[in-house]
Amino acid sequence: MGNSGSAVKVCTDHQGGINWLSLSPDGQRLLTGSEDGTARLWSTADSQCHGHFQGHESYITFCHLENEAAFTCSADHTIRKWDVMTGQCLAIYRGHTSIVNRILVAKDYLFSGSYDRTARCWSVDKEKQIQEFRGHRNCVLTLAHYSSRDVLEEEEEEEMEEEEKVSRDLLVTGSTDCTVKVWWVSSGRCYQTLLGHTGAVLCLILDAPNRELFSGSTDYTIRTWNIVTGEQLKVFKEHQGSVICLELVNRHLYSGSADRTVKCWLVDTGERIQTYKAHKHSVSTLKYHAGILFTGSGDACARAFNSKSGVLQKIFRGHKFIINCIQIHNELLYTASHDGTLRIWDIRGICKRNKRRLKKERAGQGRSSQKGSLSRLFNNKVGCMVQQDNGE
Repeated sequence: MGNSGSAVKVCTDHQGGINWLSLSPDGQRLLTGSEDGTARLWSTADSQCHGHFQGHESYITFCHLENEAAFTCSADHTIRKWDVMTGQCLAIYRGHTSIVNRILVAKDYLFSGSYDRTARCWSVDKEKQIQEFRGHRNCVLTLAHYSSRDVLEEEEEEEMEEEEKVSRDLLVTGSTDCTVKVWWVSSGRCYQTLLGHTGAVLCLILDAPNRELFSGSTDYTIRTWNIVTGEQLKVFKEHQGSVICLELVNRHLYSGSADRTVKCWLVDTGERIQTYKAHKHSVSTLKYHAGILFTGSGDACARAFNSKSGVLQKIFRGHKFIINCIQIHNELLYTASHDGTLRIWDIRGICKRNKRRLKKERAGQGRSSQKGSLSRLFNNKVGCMVQQDNGE
């Protein structure tokens, strides 16, 4: 394991804890949303604050950054849209009657989930509510979005109602009422209610090409669902605490938990193949990057693990409270904490070591494969009918 890292830069502009950190699609900017009721825009080129968005009347719970616009939601029941270049508030979306805790931007839609038990859909440009999704018995905590084009076969699409053939967007909501619901955006009609969890649903990950949805809960489980039929496919049961965050990479599912561990699962079999330990508190956030698993924890540390072996490679110390969110860009790690700071860490050394290791592994696999091929060729030539243990 490498020595504990020191931050390249510590940004202390916020006057309250940072609840979320969003990276723009082009990687040029970061957005932080804070308990101080403001959002700040940071350049990834010079790590300076280039925008200060003020206007919310209470703390910001979540934020989302596009290349030209920023979105924030707040305990003041509103969502705001901001111009990235000028810092001007372009729109205020009003309608929720309680804390708005999550937003999602997809196409021309803005989706929101709230403690008022509803999710809503807004027109991004017209500052207008398009749809309300009402049916949960408690607050909506997490959102996902997909199109029926991504998941349905032609014959399945034929069975859809005419209105839904025109607008094929679907919204997925997870709630503290222990359910996940799938809604038609065009009509607001609930398409599926996914039943099985016995605790609040805290996180969702969608894999539309494979028709799968993953949900993590305070019941200590992760569940996999077929998003077309609503069928529960698998239950991952090994965690001993609430499942707080999920990441899906190459059919490997990573889950961070209040039990102080991250686990890696093979999606296709449900097998748990790795457990990442060393956290002294809940794992609050995680991010996979180039064979390395980065985690943020309630113990105020970020960590880097070899994703394959589970070996802890580095601890990033310096924050005073829980790390709520992490982002990675250009081999820099960004960590945002409830202590109000954004810290930037250089991870080039870890990435370089990991690339060398991967190269060695691939070379080793190549030699092993070559040996296996020669062995198979030999066995075929002599007409051997017994399969030998020689690398096949």
